[in-house]
Order: sequence, then C-alpha cells, then structure tokens
Amino acid sequence: MNDSTKTNLKTRREFLETSVKVAGTGALLSALPISMSAYAGAAGEIRVALVGCGGRGTGAASQAIEADPDVRLVAMSDVFGDRLESSYKNLATKYEGKDRVQVTDETKFTDFDGYKKAIDMADVVILTTPPGFRPLHFEYAVQQGKHVFMEKPVATDVVGIKRVLEAGKLARQKKLNVVVGLQRHYQKNYREVEKLIQNGSVGDIVSGQVYWNSAGVWTRPRKEGQTELEYQMLNWYYFTWICGDHILEQHIHNIDVANWFIGSAPVSAQGMGGRETRNGKDHGHIFDHHFVEFVYPEGQVISSQCRHQRGCMNRVEEVFQGTKGNIKVNSGNIGVVKAHGGGSILDYNGKNDINPYQQEHNELFAAIKAGEHRLDNTDYGAESTMTAILGRMATYSGQQITWDEAMASDLKLVPELNSFKDEAPILPHADGSYPVAIPGKTKFF
Repeated sequence: MNDSTKTNLKTRREFLETSVKVAGTGALLSALPISMSAYAGAAGEIRVALVGCGGRGTGAASQAIEADPDVRLVAMSDVFGDRLESSYKNLATKYEGKDRVQVTDETKFTDFDGYKKAIDMADVVILTTPPGFRPLHFEYAVQQGKHVFMEKPVATDVVGIKRVLEAGKLARQKKLNVVVGLQRHYQKNYREVEKLIQNGSVGDIVSGQVYWNSAGVWTRPRKEGQTELEYQMLNWYYFTWICGDHILEQHIHNIDVANWFIGSAPVSAQGMGGRETRNGKDHGHIFDHHFVEFVYPEGQVISSQCRHQRGCMNRVEEVFQGTKGNIKVNSGNIGVVKAHGGGSILDYNGKNDINPYQQEHNELFAAIKAGEHRLDNTDYGAESTMTAILGRMATYSGQQITWDEAMASDLKLVPELNSFKDEAPILPHADGSYPVAIPGKTKFF
C-alpha cells in the first residue's frame, strides 16, 4: 500500500468516524432530556410520522405498521396535497377498523416546513421525500430526538453528505436507531454471501462488476399554471439537484454492495456517460447511461454500469472475483459462490425469504421496543451515497476524480426553499430544454 493510499484511508476514517470521541460523553447524555438522549423501551404505542407520501413512502409506512402491533401512524407531510391524500386513503383503507392509522385533517401538513410539525408529533420518522431534501429532514429529526428510517440516497451533493454525517454523530450521542433503505443489507442472500467473505471462503475480492440496466422510469407532463419549481419537484427524477441522477437514485444499491463486500469506499473514479435515447425536454438534464471504474484502496477495480434505455438488455445484479472463488448475487434472492477449479461454496435461492423492505422495519422497531441502540446505518449510507456522487462527478466531467478531491469540494446543489414561488435551482433555455453536463467541459474544481 503506497503513502497516497494510506493518506486516503486515513482521511476517510477521520471523516466517516463511527463513534463520537467526546470527553465526558456520559455527562453530556445525562444532561439531555430523555427525548433527546437514550431511548427507553417502548411501552405502549409507538407514534410514527411519514414525511414524503409518494409510493415509496406509502409502502414504508405500511411496512412500519406491519413491523409491530403497537405502531400508530399519527402524522403525514408532503408539499403536494393530492399525494398526501392518496397515500392516506390507501393506508386508511388497508387498515380500516384496526386503529393503526390515526392521522386526522389536523395532522396532515402540506406547507414547506410541514415536515417539522409532523416530526414533532412522533417517536419514529419515515423520510421518503426525493433525496435532495434528506439532509435537512434527517438533521431536524435527530435534533428532536427521533428514531429514523430514511430512504437512500441520503443526499445529492457533498454539502448534504457532510450534513448527514454530522447529524449521524449526534444520533449516536442520543442513542437513536437509524436505518437507511439500502435493503440489501437486510436481505438474507446478501448476508449469507457477506458471511463467506468475512470467514475467508472467497479469499480477497480483487475485482467486480455491478449493474443497474433497465428501461427507466415515469415522466409527468407539465401543467398550465405550474411554477418551474413545482414542475421540477413533481418530475424530481430528472433533475440532479433533487434526484442525484439515476447513478445515485437507483444504482447506489449495487455500488453499496461493492463498498460493503470490499469493506471500503473507493479512492478514485473515472468514467463516461451521456444522453442517447432519453434526451427530450421532459427528461430534465440527467444522463441515460453511466459507466464508471472505481479504484479501491488495495487496487481492486469495480466496473459500474447503469442504463435507462428501452429495448436494451436489462440486468440488475452484482458479481465479484475473489482469490478463492467468484460471487454472483442479486435482489431476486439468488446468492451463488463458485470455487476456482469447480465446486460450489454457496448456491442459495431464498425464494420464500422475508421481503428485505419489511425486514428493515422489523429490525428497527424491535430495537426501539427493546430500548436498545443497535442500528446505525448513517455512515455506510452516506459513504455509498458519496461513492455514487463521485461516479457522477467523473461521468459529468470526463475526468478522474479522487475521493479526497470530491470530499474537499463545496458542491452544493440544493437551495433553501420556502414555497413553489421560489426560483428553481436550474432554469430551462428559451426552447424548454435544460443545461446538460458536457464531459471535457464540465468542471467541479
């Protein structure tokens, strides 16, 4: 390992500290109100607030309700009132007569600071808005002493990453459980493969390939009377400031597995990308394909590819090459490890395994019910988010970018917003198209 690699590792260890080294931590915690420090075991109802009422938020709220009989959904927040009402009706209908959804008209919040009012009412918060708002919401929830489930990614820019990491330190001081929706960590086939890596059965991982190649997602037409900000927030997937591009919003799952199995974040990235087929005015300014080579501290190279192009080969999985065997694993509950020279180390097909989306909530609420602080996903959620941001910076610029260069930057995409009348962070040209990153011209430093 050369001196440069040692420096990179030291920098990440210092920044992604997994414990807060504060003299007199016990005294600090004892001085905090009970709601702001160690969480006692939950006797009776566990109040939950949902912030972000789209499809993922509705699903997460249902999974929280299913996780423990004492869970009660008491508040909901979304700046789009129709989405909040749709989510509420779906949940109220599903749990009709079971007293699990206790949201009233007075506990539905649609203003831009409504997330605060919802969070204030709860013991546990579910953060499922578009990811650009995640650092703001997570920070407030932790300040108020709430346990958190938050969807991935946890930010869209470097400033947001740093904000999440700082809030994570405070969450540890307060002994709050934090789960990040990188659900492969809660999926049994991935856990089985990771055990084999840890016990040495696969040897050292030397390379790998991770994929999220699919047809893409929805578009929502512009409506008369919408402000530009309202349009972008409804079509959030196509704007980097609020989505992060699909290398971050979807492909983070596969990138996260590479970091997890290798046990580190990369030291650098270089790659290519662009807009070939998804390039209309209704597609904002994100790319429809990215290819990145991530180089890790001990020289491992992970080839990362994601594509949103219809009519092409679809593939969503991860494969790795180790010194003793090769790995293939995917979200379809498949985990295969083949030894070099033949023979099977693992041939796992857990078709009846519990849904990992549900398992996340089962483990979160079990920890809360037991009064234990045993779930702390903040750092690896932030590290995997930052890895995908690093890849996006490399494809947008066409340059090789190191982890340290990216972390030292002041990249900030998300402004403070108070209403739909505020100016959007990116504005269209006169013809309705948006400025797009140009490799070789776009710069970050």
